[in-house]
Order: sequence, then structure tokens, then C-alpha cells
Amino acid sequence: MKRFWLIAVVLTLLVGSPALAHYQLLYTPLTALERGGEMLLKLVFTHPFEGGHTMDMAPVQEFYVVHQRGEEGEPRKTDLKEHLKQITWTSQGHAGKAYEARLPARIVRSMGDYVFVLVPGPYYEPADEEYIQQFTKLMLNVGGVPGNWHQPLGLPAEIVPLDKPYANWTGGIFRGVVMADGKPVPNAELEIEYLNYTPDMEKNAFAGKPKIEAPHPAFETIGIRANNRGEFAIGLPKAGWWGIAALGVGESEFDGKPVAREAVLWVQVTDLP
Repeated sequence: MKRFWLIAVVLTLLVGSPALAHYQLLYTPLTALERGGEMLLKLVFTHPFEGGHTMDMAPVQEFYVVHQRGEEGEPRKTDLKEHLKQITWTSQGHAGKAYEARLPARIVRSMGDYVFVLVPGPYYEPADEEYIQQFTKLMLNVGGVPGNWHQPLGLPAEIVPLDKPYANWTGGIFRGVVMADGKPVPNAELEIEYLNYTPDMEKNAFAGKPKIEAPHPAFETIGIRANNRGEFAIGLPKAGWWGIAALGVGESEFDGKPVAREAVLWVQVTDLP
């Protein structure tokens, strides 16, 4: 009898538990800045809402920022890999390999938009017998002067905003377009999660208790579909950070196995005064 119940519990965990969405977090506390200066960013591969298992990040392939105020008006791309340092990130009872970047003031020093792009190496997911590679974008603004936030970068997998990711009021709507190599992805599958824990920048951990409790596991990861032009819209019911992930944007191959390319964009939401 004990053996029967043990088997039943294991099957429930394997079959009945919801699939947890993986998100490449690229985090800094504020994205609408009065002035430029030194900056600290955390790069963590985790589950934002549940705050539990943190996956070990593969070595970073690309990490750079694009600013519109380059030479002769062309966007300026600055490689940031030299500023990366490996850290250990602690979530709810678990720890994994992550990175941080301490950027000198010369990187974010003038007004306008800064588009950060992170491309880690592929992460192997045993359950799916494939690799996952997320192309992640984070945008911030200095001084209120808008710039290149809406311009595609031609990434293999990319979410291009139709609204400023750094200037959103609680209760508003955010729109975007899922793209692959500069072309819209019709009917793309998207997952949206709320960053339910506050990142502790000094302790490299998710601090405190969750901000909200989901009434049902289905609410932890919201699933939607883009239209036939790759466009989507989501509501923003709570202040904080929302991660948007577009799945199945494209495929490649690594170490003899398929690589699922996904696009991630982080949106910051602010309460009305």
C-alpha cells in the first residue's frame, strides 16, 4: 500500500504539475533615469513568478548595448562582455550560476534610449531533449529623450516594442511584434510572467516573500498568441517587472541536438502617483 501511494505521488508530480517557464532575466532596478552614470545589472536564468529553481547559465555569447547617439547619427553598439563577472544567484532554496555587469559611467552617460542585448549560450533542457537559447532585450532611457526603442535589431529571435518598455502606467496596455531575422512571426506563442520577488542586488538573491499569490497554477504563466502579423497586446495590472517570452521563434542546432530560439523582453510598470 505504501508503495502504491508513493508511485501515485510521483506520477502526480510528473504529470499534474504545471510546466515552469524559463526566463533569461536581465535586471537593473530602474529603466527611466534622470541622468546617466554607473550601472549594475544582474543576468539570471530563472522562473520569475515561482522564484524557485535557478538554472546554471551557459557562458555568454553576446552582451552589448545599442545607443542612438553614435557617430554621424548612426546607432552606437558597445560590447559589454569585458564587464561580466560570474556570480551565484540564490532563489527560494536553490542556487545557480549567473552573471553580473558593473558598467562604468562612460557607457550610459548621455540622454536617450539604451537597448541592452544578451545572448547566452544554449541551455540543455532534458525534459524536452533540446537546447533553449533566449535572445533577451532590456531598454532604458536617460533624460526623457526618446530614441531607438522601437527599432528592430535583426536578431534571430526578437520582440520589437510598439510602446516604450520603460514608460508604462499600471493598468495600461503594452504592445509588440515578434520577429525572426527582421521578419514578423505569424501566430507566435507567447508566455508572460510577473517578477514576483524583489532581486537583492547586494546578496544576489530573490528577497523576501512573493508579492502576490496566484489563485491557480494557470495564472503563474499567462499564455497568449500573436496575430497573423506577429503583433500582440497584454494588460499591465500590477506595478513592477513583466517578462514577455516568444517561444518557437526559430530553430538551430548545437552539439547534435535542436536549439529552440526564443525572444525575451522585459517591461517595467509604474503606479500612478
